[in-house]
Formats: sequence, C-alpha cells, structure tokens
Amino acid sequence: MRTEFEFVLPRGYVDEAGTLHKRGVMRLATARDELQPLRDPTITGPDDPRLTLLVLVRVIVSLGTLPMVTMHEVEGLFAADLAYLQDFYGVINFGSDADIEAMLAAQNSTPPAPVADAAPVAPPPPAPGAVPGTPAGDEERPAGRRGLVEEVPSGGR
Repeated sequence: MRTEFEFVLPRGYVDEAGTLHKRGVMRLATARDELQPLRDPTITGPDDPRLTLLVLVRVIVSLGTLPMVTMHEVEGLFAADLAYLQDFYGVINFGSDADIEAMLAAQNSTPPAPVADAAPVAPPPPAPGAVPGTPAGDEERPAGRRGLVEEVPSGGR
C-alpha cells in the first residue's frame, strides 16, 4: 500500500534565504492527524481555518531541502500553493486510485509555452439585457474548483 505521494507546488515556497522549494512529499493522514489539532487551545472549533494548516504540518513529510516543515512554512505558502495542498490532501486521502493517478499525472505534465506575439483576446459581448459594467450572472464566472467566490453578507460586522 502506498502511503506517501510526491507533489509539486504551483508557485513554491520561498524561504528566508530566498530559496524556492516546489517539490515535496505528503503522507496519508491518520485519525490522530485529524483529531490532535482539535485539542490545540488556539483552535476554536472544526471550522477554524488554522485547523487545515495544523493538519498539513502533520502530513507534509518534506518540502524541497527544508530540514523540517513547521507552521511557519505552511503559513508562508502562497494562496495558490495552500489551495493546491488542500486539494492534494483531499485526493490522496479520500479519492479513488484513478483520482490520485489523474492528479499526479496533471502535476507532472508541463504547461504549454506561451505563444509569442499573440493577439489579445477580446472579451465576449454582454448578454442581451445585461447592464454594462455589471456581471451577467454566475455563468460568466470561471468554472473550476476555486473559480466561484461566495459573497458573505456583511451584516452584523
């Protein structure tokens, strides 16, 4: 049974010396890895955003040439890298073998090189009846796991 999986961060962690660390290893989580952080006195409950960081600190075995991955490094990740690691964690712990293989294949494929002298792409024309300068609706937002942003009501703050 495979318990450790290599990953490649989309942007990479930049340490205090300016060294970029992109490659790492994450192991499968145990029940203890998910329960122990809930005992941390700084965690207010299962919805506390820091809970995710504490779990990641426990399951990231290595990151580049860093001797140890601590809360300091995980808190210093770019948002895209944190989102990637959350997705990676979910896939290796809760996904099927096919899901895991697809994610590993996707991270190992190299993106196409940018096309030089490409003409800018014009935005699509507004939908009939749309008010200029306002979004036409959710169908105009980019698709994908992190493409939609939920608006949180500001009442009571």
